[in-house]
Amino acid sequence: MSPIHLLLAIIVTLIWGINFTFIAWSLESFPPLMLSAMRFFFTAIPLVLFIKPPKFNRTLLTYAVGTFVLQYAFVFTAMHLGASAGLTALLLQLQIFITVLLAYFMLGESVNRMQMVGMVIGVLGLAVIAANLGGDMPLLGFICILIAATGWSFGNIASKQISKQAAAANATPSHSVNATSLQSPRATALSAPLSALSLVVWGGLIACVILTITSLIFETAAWQVATFTQASMKSWLSLGFIVYMSTLIGFGLWAFLLSENTASKVVPFALLVPVFGMATSVLLTGEVVTWWKLLAMGLILSGLVLANLKRSHFARKANATFN
Repeated sequence: MSPIHLLLAIIVTLIWGINFTFIAWSLESFPPLMLSAMRFFFTAIPLVLFIKPPKFNRTLLTYAVGTFVLQYAFVFTAMHLGASAGLTALLLQLQIFITVLLAYFMLGESVNRMQMVGMVIGVLGLAVIAANLGGDMPLLGFICILIAATGWSFGNIASKQISKQAAAANATPSHSVNATSLQSPRATALSAPLSALSLVVWGGLIACVILTITSLIFETAAWQVATFTQASMKSWLSLGFIVYMSTLIGFGLWAFLLSENTASKVVPFALLVPVFGMATSVLLTGEVVTWWKLLAMGLILSGLVLANLKRSHFARKANATFN
């Protein structure tokens, strides 16, 4: 990677790490489901008016529900229940292990010995957190984050399938010239981020509808003018960071990096997200660092490194959606 690409990768992971603290600040004024719905409303509007939608099918619905609805609804709920920003950022990365397992059972992808060792080490880190539940990681919050990680993993599998479907749709008969061979490398590189952004914007619109309906059912009392007029400026600004910095700018830069570099060079940088998440939570919210948090982080990150040794080779560009 060039120095500028290296710097951009670090900036994106820093944005995504800080994002968990901004989520905590947004939750001071808005309930979790409403906040999730608002996030994807502003993510989708007005970009849906300018970006061509992907083909709507069951796979796209699975992607939207898994990556956006389940992941963010349960992450926001976990933090609303008291889960700290740092531990949430760390636990959510378990989606990598779950994705590897789902890819094995659903897509027939192989799991090597190093990945298995990595998953065992990651489970040990999970056990350390489970043994210290309470305080800034309540039991219900812990369960919500595991559900969120599972939802994100199903979204990852769906995004892989969407990529395969798109490739098959663009394929031509064997006796014809492949259309992609007529495109310049620069045109191909530029189409990848646009395609991935289309998934985020239109998938976000689907998520917004589902989350709004769900919030209206379970958070009925919050849907009043006072909720919006009495929300603090800090919460509104935090929502702006979540939408524009974390979702649109962060994702756009990540997609650009993936279009300019191999996935094996870019994807491992995602391991910095929980590190930045924990560090910024300590600095900005006063989260206390304990020995067991450091031990859990060391175990989970070590396991993720081992799991990514294989996974980075088949990671897909559309699979790069983060908080």
